[in-house]
Amino acid sequence: MDIKEIQSLIRFVAKSGASEVKLEMEDIKITIRTGAVGSAPETTFVQQIPVAGAPVAPVPPVQAEVPAAESETPSSAAEDDSKYITIKSPIIGTFYRKSAPDKPAFVEVGDTIAKGDVLCVIEAMKLFNDIESEVAGKIVKVLVEDSSPVEFDQPLFLIDPS
Repeated sequence: MDIKEIQSLIRFVAKSGASEVKLEMEDIKITIRTGAVGSAPETTFVQQIPVAGAPVAPVPPVQAEVPAAESETPSSAAEDDSKYITIKSPIIGTFYRKSAPDKPAFVEVGDTIAKGDVLCVIEAMKLFNDIESEVAGKIVKVLVEDSSPVEFDQPLFLIDPS
């Protein structure tokens, strides 16, 4: 089972409304717990189980938070942000605004971007993945600090498409 399948499973369980799902296969054990409304986010753990006589390839631990449903009323800031398009992280990893420490950031607040422009990179399992803009517009806000860990579907940028 690869990371994309695990992320897909986490999304499915979070949307299904189930409070806990356990999946055990030959060499992997997954437990996904979703929180009730108003509770803290729960964590998903993936554990590799060695099978007798089978070679065990090292599998990095995967941990992803499933956000609890929000019961708050939208604030005025959230209403103002509704006119913007949110670029979200397609993977779990480490967010970088620059291609190298001595290079300039890919984008800054106020920059005008075109569809397909690289906005940042996310490092996942020693691979650097370019995150490209899905829309043309103007960068309004960068929502993540450089070199910070990001979760799947976490908002990264707000873009004004007008």
